[in-house]
Amino acid sequence: MASTPAPIDVAEVAKRLYRGGGTVARLMQHHRHRIAPVAELVRSVPAGSRVLDAGCGGGLLLNCLAAAGKLRAGHGFDSSDVAIEAATAAARRLQELGARTVPKFERRPVEADFPAGTFDAVCLIDVLHHVPPEAQEQAFKDAASRVASGGILLYKDMCDAPAWRAGMNRLHDLVMARQWIRYVPIESADRWAGECGLSVERAEWITMLWYGHELRVYRRAGSAA
Repeated sequence: MASTPAPIDVAEVAKRLYRGGGTVARLMQHHRHRIAPVAELVRSVPAGSRVLDAGCGGGLLLNCLAAAGKLRAGHGFDSSDVAIEAATAAARRLQELGARTVPKFERRPVEADFPAGTFDAVCLIDVLHHVPPEAQEQAFKDAASRVASGGILLYKDMCDAPAWRAGMNRLHDLVMARQWIRYVPIESADRWAGECGLSVERAEWITMLWYGHELRVYRRAGSAA
């Protein structure tokens, strides 16, 4: 792997890349760093990685990784046409700005088959609480199955406790996504990871404003490609 590049300013990258689309969606990308640990996620991905971002939304994480020069290759997918259009448009601007590697995006539900192949880093960020409860375990294990030898599964979701923090995020998703979300206990994620041959390398609980985030870096044993 290459040496770690210098940190990037997520807010500045977002403002440069996300210029079109609806006002609300654009502002959400511009200010997401205030409510979600995007910079910490970028730091968690090793430089020179092949990255799969499942449920990538508007592609902010992959595009920030590319802007930071950390991508060897990037593939993101999401079920939303609008989100994929925004991600692709931002990637085009990234290319115009001279990025060495530009991620690719496609419309694909997380509950469907994942893209083929294995990756140095698979990202599952704020996804499972949008997946129907009966499909959550399979979606997690599908993501884990794409982690290459020596690679990581970068997992983050919203906390289910304390109740007031979980409630604030549930309200957020009712307003923004018009969806009643279903939390996955972090203990379940840890158990599923172990069943897939992944071990917990890092575990953090992060608060930003009234939001609570549970972050995990799961590692598959072996040597990275």
